[in-house]
Amino acid sequence: MTAFGDYVRRSRMTLNTKKKGKYSLRRVAREAGIHPSYLSLIENGKQAPPSEETTVRLAGILGEDPDVLLGLGGKVASDLRKVITSRPALVAGLVRGLANLPDEVILRLRDNLQR
Repeated sequence: MTAFGDYVRRSRMTLNTKKKGKYSLRRVAREAGIHPSYLSLIENGKQAPPSEETTVRLAGILGEDPDVLLGLGGKVASDLRKVITSRPALVAGLVRGLANLPDEVILRLRDNLQR
C-alpha cells in the first residue's frame, strides 16, 4: 500500500465509522467524481495517486488538508509550483534552510509571514 492510498483509506474508514456509513467507498468516489473501482485501486496502492484536482476534491470530502494529501502523493499544488518555478534558487534555498529547523520555529516564521 502507498502512503497516499493508506492515508485516504484510513481517513475514509474513520469517518465512515463515526458517521455511520456516510463515507462508504462508493459514496466518496461518487462525490469525488471518480469510479469506485479507481478509488479502491488507489487506496490499495495498486494505482498511482490521482490528479491534483481529484486529490483536492478527496481532501475536501474527507476534511483533510489538500497540501498533506498532495505531498503524500508526491505532488505540489499548482499555486506553489508557480512560486517555485518563478524563483527556483531562492525557494530551494529557503526550503533547504528550513529542513533541520524544529516545527515550532517554522510555525513561528509562517505566522510572522502571514501578518
